[in-house]
Amino acid sequence: MRLTIPNMITIMRFVLVPGVVLAMLQGRWDWAFAGFLIAGISDGVDGFIARHFNQFSQLGAYLDPMADKLLLVSVFVVLGFIGELPLWLVITMVSRDALIVCAVVLSTVMAHPVEMKPLFVSKANTAIQIGLAAVVLGELALAIDLDPLRPMLILLSGVLTVASAAAYLVAWLRHMSGYGEGSKPGT
Repeated sequence: MRLTIPNMITIMRFVLVPGVVLAMLQGRWDWAFAGFLIAGISDGVDGFIARHFNQFSQLGAYLDPMADKLLLVSVFVVLGFIGELPLWLVITMVSRDALIVCAVVLSTVMAHPVEMKPLFVSKANTAIQIGLAAVVLGELALAIDLDPLRPMLILLSGVLTVASAAAYLVAWLRHMSGYGEGSKPGT
């Protein structure tokens, strides 16, 4: 494995997460919003560099989505904790992610690893969640009210999170249904 410029940018996004969370917990919404925006911009920059300068790496393929997910989940959990997002949405989001991680681990332990390919509904879900986090952080940082945008994004995020979880579960069950056919249990 090689460490590329996009990998270093992605590692910087990991480092930003505690700073964004700390800023949120201290009510420093300007800093939290700025950190969130820097993370988003750097995500685009590392992708651009990887594509246009042949800087793809296997490490980056794993690190990039992990950095995105860590930031997004952390922001959602804190926003839920302080009452800026409904807890049902935060619980749904975290549960979906935990379901996916458990399914991947289980299939790997059972020596039937599943190839993770982002589904369209999952990409749409992530885009809406990023938009929602940006709207809430922006409202708090700039002391503005973007009503009815926030409630609409909350509802859409909830629907897409459930749809994404269901789609991944169906795909995983299809993948696992062929495992062990024709063999006795324990063999």
